[in-house]
Amino acid sequence: MGAKVQNTLIFSVIVLFVSFSSAASSSQYNTLVVNTLPSSPILSSPESESLTTVSQSTTSLSLHLSHVDAISSFADASPAELFNLRLKRDSLRVESLTTLAAVSSRRNVTRRAPRSAGGFSGAVISGLSQGSGEYFMRLGVGTPATNMYMVLDTGSDVVWLQCAPCKVCYNQSDAIFDPSKSKTFAAVPCGSRLCRRLDDSSECFRQRSKRCLYQVSYGDGSFTVGDLSTETLTFKGARVDHVAVGCGHDNEGLFVGAAGLLGLGRGGLSFPSQTKNRYNGKFSYCLVDRTSSGSASKPPSTIVFGNDAVPKTSVFTPLLTNPKLDTFYYLQLLGISVGGSRVRGVSESQFKLDATGNGGVIIDSGTSVTRLTQSAYVALRDAFRLGAKRLKRAPSYSLFDTCFDLSGMSTVKVPTVVFHFGGGEVSLPASNYLIPVNTQGRFCFAFAGTMGSLSIIGNIQQQGFRVAYDLTGSRVGFLPRAC
Repeated sequence: MGAKVQNTLIFSVIVLFVSFSSAASSSQYNTLVVNTLPSSPILSSPESESLTTVSQSTTSLSLHLSHVDAISSFADASPAELFNLRLKRDSLRVESLTTLAAVSSRRNVTRRAPRSAGGFSGAVISGLSQGSGEYFMRLGVGTPATNMYMVLDTGSDVVWLQCAPCKVCYNQSDAIFDPSKSKTFAAVPCGSRLCRRLDDSSECFRQRSKRCLYQVSYGDGSFTVGDLSTETLTFKGARVDHVAVGCGHDNEGLFVGAAGLLGLGRGGLSFPSQTKNRYNGKFSYCLVDRTSSGSASKPPSTIVFGNDAVPKTSVFTPLLTNPKLDTFYYLQLLGISVGGSRVRGVSESQFKLDATGNGGVIIDSGTSVTRLTQSAYVALRDAFRLGAKRLKRAPSYSLFDTCFDLSGMSTVKVPTVVFHFGGGEVSLPASNYLIPVNTQGRFCFAFAGTMGSLSIIGNIQQQGFRVAYDLTGSRVGFLPRAC
C-alpha cells in the first residue's frame, strides 16, 4: 500500500512539473509568423459611399477603412519606401508631442456644456501625415454634407479643416470645404463663451476681428490658422450638430491628403469633450495593419463612440492627470516583462509624471513606434536580446538598433513582452514588437529610446487591441483580438 502511495506521489510531482514547465514555456515565448512588408493598399472607402442617411437612435456603426498610402501621392512607392516614409512621419510626430509637452505650462483645463445621450461608430483609415497622426476617417461636413477625410488624433484637441477662401492650403484628396454652401455653418463671435475655450482667445481682440480666431501649431512647424465656427458633422448613421470647428484659411506644413483633423484629446475643444454628455465621454478604436480593407480574413479598423465603445472585459488602467497639460492620455506604467520575467532595469520611477508636468507615459494613436526613456529602453532591449540570442542578428535599421535575419523561416519563437500597468497586465502579440523592415526577411524590435522624459506607447504596440477611452470613469481599457 505504501509503495502505491509513493508511486502516486511521484507521478503527481511529474505531472505538476510538466504542467509548470509547459505554462512557463508559454509565458516565455510567442510565435511570430514571418511575413514580409506589405505593398500599397487599395482604397476601400468608395467615393460614392453615402454619409447622409441618418438614424438618431443608432448607437454603433462600422465603416470600412483605407490607408493614406492608397489616397496620397505615395501610392506607387515600393513597400520599403512606404515603410521609410512612415518612420520619417513618426520621428516628426514624436518631436511634435515632446515639444508640446515641454511648453505645457501655458495650457489650462476647460469645461464643456451637457448634451443628449446616444452613440455611434465609424471607420478609421490608417496613415496620414507628419505632425498630425496615422489614422483617419470619412465623415460629412456641413449641410448638405460634404464628404471629407479627417485625421483621428488623440494628441490634439481642436477639430479643424481647410476652408475656402484659402490664403494657403495644402493638397488634399477632396475639394476644399466651402462654408458659404452650408446651411448649418455659423461663425463664433469674438469674446463669446465658446471662443474663450481657446488657449489664447484674445487674438481676435488684438486684430480687431468680430470673429473668433484660432491657431494650432505642431512641433514640426506645421500650423493651421482661421476662424472658429460651429458646424454639423455627419457620420454614417449619426449627425452631430453645433460642433466647434476651426475653419482654416492658412494651413501650412507637412500635411498630406486629409481635409483636416478630428481632435480626440482630453482638452475642452476636442470632439470627445464637446460631446461628453451625448456619448458619455467614451470612445474606442481598434487598429489593424494598413492593408486591411474589411474582408472576412482581415477586419477593418474601427472607432466607436458611446457606451458600446468600452467593453466590460477589458483590462483597465487609471488615467493620470497632468496639471500642466490636459491634452494627453497619461497612463501608469509600472514595469515591463520579457520572457516571463520582469526587466530589472525598468521601473515605475522612470515613467513618473511629476508635479511640474514633466515625464510620464502617454498612449497615442498617431505615434507608430513606442518610445521609452533611454535607460528603460536599454534595459528592455538588452533583456530581449538575451531572450532572442538564438536568432540570427542583422544590422541596425533606421532608429532600430536590434534586428534579426529571419529569411527562409515561416514561424519563429520570440520572447514574450508584457506591459504592467496600474490595474492590470497587457501581453503583446509577437507581431506588435518584432516587425519587418524590408522584403529580405529583416525584422526589428519595434521600440526606441528617447533622450527626453516623456514616454509614448505607439500604435504598432496597440495593433489588434480595442483601446477604450473612458473619460467619465478616468480610465483606459485594452481588449485583445477585438477588431
